[in-house]
Amino acid sequence: MKTIRIGGGAGYAGDRIEPAVELAQKGDIQYLVFECLAERTIAIGQKQKAADPTKGFNELLADRMHAVLPTCIEKGIKIITNMGSANPLYAGKLVAEIARSLGAKQLKIAIVSGDDVLDMAMNSDVKLDEIGKPISQCNKQIISANAYMGAEAMVQALNNGADIVIAGRVSDPSLFLAPMMYEFGWQPDNWEMLGKGTIIGHLLECGGQITGGYYADPGFKDVPGLARLGFPIAEVDEQGNATITKVAGSGGNVTVDTCKEQMLYEIHQPDRYLTPDVVADFSHVTFTQAGPDRVEVRGGNGFERTNTLKVSVGYQDGFIGEGEISYAGPGAVARGKLALEIVKERFALCGFEPEETRYDLIGVNSLHGDTLSQSSQPYEVRARVAARCTTKAQAAKVGNEVETLYTNGPAGGGGATKSVKEILAMDSTLISRDLATATVDYLEI
Repeated sequence: MKTIRIGGGAGYAGDRIEPAVELAQKGDIQYLVFECLAERTIAIGQKQKAADPTKGFNELLADRMHAVLPTCIEKGIKIITNMGSANPLYAGKLVAEIARSLGAKQLKIAIVSGDDVLDMAMNSDVKLDEIGKPISQCNKQIISANAYMGAEAMVQALNNGADIVIAGRVSDPSLFLAPMMYEFGWQPDNWEMLGKGTIIGHLLECGGQITGGYYADPGFKDVPGLARLGFPIAEVDEQGNATITKVAGSGGNVTVDTCKEQMLYEIHQPDRYLTPDVVADFSHVTFTQAGPDRVEVRGGNGFERTNTLKVSVGYQDGFIGEGEISYAGPGAVARGKLALEIVKERFALCGFEPEETRYDLIGVNSLHGDTLSQSSQPYEVRARVAARCTTKAQAAKVGNEVETLYTNGPAGGGGATKSVKEILAMDSTLISRDLATATVDYLEI
C-alpha cells in the first residue's frame, strides 16, 4: 500500500526553524508543510502590504527558505505553506530569488490566491458575527477580509508539477490534506477520505504541540529535551491511516496522550468539524502506541462540505496602553495593591475614562482573578495596569501614570515599563463559496 511522509515544519508565524531543517535532513519526508498563519496574522500582513506593496508575507519566509531549500531541492522534497499571508505573489518572487541564488534549476513555484474578499465584503455589507451588525453600521476601520480556502487549488498546483506551493489564507489542515489528495487520487467528494485526511492535518498543523510542546507539566507530564523539540511526521497510507512520529533522537515525545490533546485543540464540535473541504468527524478516532514515539491513528469520517466559507475580518479597534512596575520583599503584595489603587484614583481625578481597564498583580491574580488567587504572600509581585483606549495619545497616559509611581507611589518600586499597542481585532462571517475563487499562478526557474 502506498505511503507518504509529511513533516509539520511550523505551527505559527514565529516558530523555530531548526526542527524544520532536521525534518528535511533526517525525516525521510516527501512533503514539508509550514503552517504560519493565525487569525490576526493576515490582518497584520494586510497593513504591511498597504504601507509597502512588496510586503505582507511571513517575516521569517526568507530565513526559512534559506535554511531548508538546499536540502529540499537536493532531495526533491516539496514545500507547501501559507506564509504568503496577505501577499502570496511577492512571497513567491522572494522564494524564486532565493532559489536562484542557491543555483536551483527547473524549479516550479505555485502561487495560490483568491482568498482576499475585502472588496466583496465591503460592497455586500456583510454582517459580522460577534458585533452582530453589517459592516456599514459597525463604525470600525476594516483592515482585511480573507476567506478560508480549501485544498483543491493546492492539489491543482501539485498536479501541474509545482515543487513549492505558497498560499495565503487556507484552512490549516488543508495544507496537509492537499498532498494526500494528490498522491492518493482522493477526489474532492470522497468525504470519508477527506475527513480522515483533515484529522491528520489537524494533528500536524500546530507543529511541536503533538510532540510534547504545550503539554509538559513537570512531575505530571514530563517531556524530555524541550529545548530541541522535534517536529512531527505523519506516515499516511491511501486508506487514510496514519502513524505520527518524529526524527529519532530529537527532543520531545509522541504518545497517545500528546496526540489526544492535540486532537482536542480548538475543536468545538468533534463530530462536525467544519472546513472548506469537508465536514470532518473526529468522534471515533483511536490512538494506539505502536512503539517509542510512534502512535497509530485510525478511524474518523467525513461528510459533504457546506455551501459556505468562513471569512475572517480584521479591523482597527483602538489601542492598549500598559504600564508595569515591580515590588519585592516583605509587604510586596500590599505595596503592589496600593500602587494599583493610586493609579485607579489618579484616573478618576484626571477624568480619564478608558473603554476598558485591568488592574493586576502578576503572580497573584492576573490570570484567574482574586477568587482563585494564592493565599500565601509571594516575595515579589509586578503591578500591571492596562487600558483599551480610542486613541494612541489616550493609551500613552496609562504607562505614564504607572511610571510616576517611581517617586509618587509605594516604597521600593522598580523596573517600570510602558507601552502602547494598536489593537487589530477579528470578527468573522460566512459567505457563499462561489464568491471566493482560488487562482493559481506559476513562477519557473
